[in-house]
Amino acid sequence: MNAERQKVACTPTASAIPPDELEAFTAKLVAALKSVYDPEIPVDIYELGLIYKVDVADNKDVAVDMTLTAPGCPVAGEMPAMVKAALETVEGIGAVTVNMTFDPPWTPERMSEEAKLELNMF
Repeated sequence: MNAERQKVACTPTASAIPPDELEAFTAKLVAALKSVYDPEIPVDIYELGLIYKVDVADNKDVAVDMTLTAPGCPVAGEMPAMVKAALETVEGIGAVTVNMTFDPPWTPERMSEEAKLELNMF
């Protein structure tokens, strides 16, 4: 997994959630994100690098900034709802907000090594 992307996957600031609990919760969030696939690409959205930021509030409300491979993606209207639904399956999660952004635009460099291997992009 791309180490830089992994660092920004969950960005709490001075959380009131104990570190061990936050780490376990973050792992569950990542697992939920990895259950969502772009219907046209056989790789999950997390490994594709479509998740830019995940913020966890002290009450476990979660805000996600994400993008798509292209602004005209056919699932642009559906993808935020798919991400929200996947995250809402995480036990103990609060309100979920998914924000779509195209700044910066997605590029293949954002993909993990795993995704590149799956897509034969080496």
